[in-house]
Amino acid sequence: MSIQWTEDLSTGFTEIDNQHKELFSRINEFHQACKLGKGRGKVRETIEFLEDYVIMHFSTEENYMEKYNYPAYNSHRIEHQKFIKNLEDIKEDFEKQGAGVSLVVNINHMIVEWLHKHIRRVDKALANFLRDKTMT
Repeated sequence: MSIQWTEDLSTGFTEIDNQHKELFSRINEFHQACKLGKGRGKVRETIEFLEDYVIMHFSTEENYMEKYNYPAYNSHRIEHQKFIKNLEDIKEDFEKQGAGVSLVVNINHMIVEWLHKHIRRVDKALANFLRDKTMT
């Protein structure tokens, strides 16, 4: 179940779009490993990538929000914090129970839902705001 980057996901901000594209690429690697029956072996690598990714990517977005006084900063940041909490829960499950099928499914579900809902709804709203601020 690969996920495709499409231009309707583009924010128009190269730094943010490139970070999103890297996330898509890594998640597709994870999906490919799952398809080949190797998802369990890819879990630790995926969790570690996500831990680093959220620090870098969320900081990038939040810096833009602060710089341009984004009015929905708090609600957007809460979305980021929810994702981090979900990731922490997944990591805890992994450390306690290993890379079982349910964990692999949870990772897939969390990421795909995040990609489609957060980028299309929350990040696009931020991009529209930033575009108005930076084009004027």
